[in-house]
Amino acid sequence: MQNIVTKEGFPYGFMPSACATCGGKCCTGESGYIHVNKTEMERIAAFLNIDIETLKSDYLYKHGYKYSIKEREVEGSFECVFYDAKQDGCMIYAARPVQCRTFPFWEYYKNRVDELKNECPGIVDV
Repeated sequence: MQNIVTKEGFPYGFMPSACATCGGKCCTGESGYIHVNKTEMERIAAFLNIDIETLKSDYLYKHGYKYSIKEREVEGSFECVFYDAKQDGCMIYAARPVQCRTFPFWEYYKNRVDELKNECPGIVDV
């Protein structure tokens, strides 16, 4: 049996093995926000071996009073600036923000499982 990750209060499970073949659907598609706090910015900057100001200018933008990771448009779709399509993965995986670490267990999807299943092939009924 494949490894299925579950989280209390969520009506679905997640098979991490699906990530190997999905094409980064959680990192691409519709435009969105990946907010990062100061601690996450420090961790990402250290991982990239750059200073915070370079991180902010090259990889982040101000969204209201928060910072969000930039996106790039590719053939009418959007992808996280840290998504590497050639390697089908995240260039900062070890330092990725909590928002990325907790996907697909977001409150938003608790009552939108069908929407989540369209986005993530690793979602299974439990």
